[in-house]
Amino acid sequence: MDYYKILDISQSATQQQVRDAYKKQALKSHPDRVPSDSPERPARTKKFQQINDAYFTLSDPSRRRDYDSARSYHGFHNAPTEDSDPKEEEIPRQKAPGGGGFPWSAFGFGAKDSKEEEQFSSEQFGSVFEEMLRDEGLAEGQEAKPTGKFWSLVGGLSGGAMGFIVANFPGALAGAVAGNRLGAVRDSRGKSVYSVFQELPQGDKAKLLSELAAKVFAHAIGS
Repeated sequence: MDYYKILDISQSATQQQVRDAYKKQALKSHPDRVPSDSPERPARTKKFQQINDAYFTLSDPSRRRDYDSARSYHGFHNAPTEDSDPKEEEIPRQKAPGGGGFPWSAFGFGAKDSKEEEQFSSEQFGSVFEEMLRDEGLAEGQEAKPTGKFWSLVGGLSGGAMGFIVANFPGALAGAVAGNRLGAVRDSRGKSVYSVFQELPQGDKAKLLSELAAKVFAHAIGS
């Protein structure tokens, strides 16, 4: 697969453009934007894993240089993308290349199975997710602790999210919740914003991702 096409960037993209493209594509295709039983879920999960493989490879100058060299050597310029026929893009990536084919197994994260791939994708996205929330004033510090602005946003997602806060965070004062002053809510267990995100009800995850995507896309248009 063509990692540049997956991130929708040119081969001359800067490292910052690679990172910005990853943010947009990951937010757009994240599996949690649809219910766990949605028929879209498998395709979204696969797409999300491809996006993370692409970012893993292109975000590191050394890995990117090796990928570009192999890509150029094998004339790999018109590769299939996620929109191609699924049967045509099933590539045995973990098998050693034969007959001079493109060395698939040399690039991407190279997970042993789908579970490992999902875990890696989640961890990589989590790091960038926390960076995005810091940029929006929703997280602070190296450990990306939730800010009052984050809790205000989460509290406005749904009644379910508010119940989640009260049930899961002993530091949440009932008076603060009742008074709709969720900025006073703090995670007394010291969780990062991504850890909190992972424990939210699925519907609220989808809404939070949509809110964040709107902010990221707005910045991209305005820059």
